[in-house]
Amino acid sequence: MRISVIIAEDEALVRAGVVLVLGAIPDIEVVGEASDGTTAIELAAAVRPDVVLMDLRMPRIDGISATRKICESVDAPAVLVLTTFNEQQAVQQALAAGASGFLLKHAAPANLAEAIRACAAGEGWLDPAVVGGVLTALRSATPPTPTTPATVVGLTNREREVLVLMAMGYANAEISARLFISEATTRTHVSHVIAKTGSRDRTQAVVLAYRSGLMG
Repeated sequence: MRISVIIAEDEALVRAGVVLVLGAIPDIEVVGEASDGTTAIELAAAVRPDVVLMDLRMPRIDGISATRKICESVDAPAVLVLTTFNEQQAVQQALAAGASGFLLKHAAPANLAEAIRACAAGEGWLDPAVVGGVLTALRSATPPTPTTPATVVGLTNREREVLVLMAMGYANAEISARLFISEATTRTHVSHVIAKTGSRDRTQAVVLAYRSGLMG
């Protein structure tokens, strides 16, 4: 089954370029385009895509507000934020609003396709090129709660270790190497972390790790 995608981008040339790139990928289908946040919200509700590619700076309603509104809906699609190097604070706000990941606008087509597939599968996507800065912004902008949420308390020690490494930006292969476990076992732990914390995907589990004070 093909992954359905809506593209929310106010620059017509950029939007057309993304449509062209995705049109050449067999398992991804563009089912709608929006040039502003209001249209993106309306399209997401009407079309119910698997993934929304969201630019942050758009007219009428900005990408952060549109992301929050879309993610509040029942069976919400994953929102993949399109960003640039100088928007790390805005990306942090989008993640807090419920976005499943972020990707640089000038990423290679193969990375765009991989990010869409990951978000559609509930894994989320954090672009390695800017993940460090965004996680630093998330850490400084999100004071820990006075008590650790029950969703984090319910994790096993190993699952907490995995969540901490996820929040540090490590991929599954890197987590496996650090904990001396197989990638299959790591994937199982990641799935348990997402399920037990009630997170929609990997990215939102990372946000929870910072909000809960687990990262210190």
